[in-house]
Amino acid sequence: MRDSNLPGTELLKTVLEPLLDDFQYWFARSRDLLEIERLSFMSEQDQLNLLLRVKQAQDELNTAKMLFAATDGQVGIDMATIMPWHQLVTECWNVAMIFRQKREV
Repeated sequence: MRDSNLPGTELLKTVLEPLLDDFQYWFARSRDLLEIERLSFMSEQDQLNLLLRVKQAQDELNTAKMLFAATDGQVGIDMATIMPWHQLVTECWNVAMIFRQKREV
């Protein structure tokens, strides 16, 4: 629900800025895992493909963050851009969860 006391720019900063920071954090963690560990439950090609998708998402995210900062938070990001990032983070979480489970066995 929108707080009618917040102007549009402040609302974008309040909601979008932390979301972009979260994506940045999770993509960095995922990239570290994919670059450092050899995931035995994935083929090397699947692991490489996931890593390349994470790197591409990081590039897109960095561009979006620069645009957001350059416009002082006056530009939003289309859900068509954010949803694939969300799906990729979820995929990376699942991979990390399987990795942790396999290490515990």
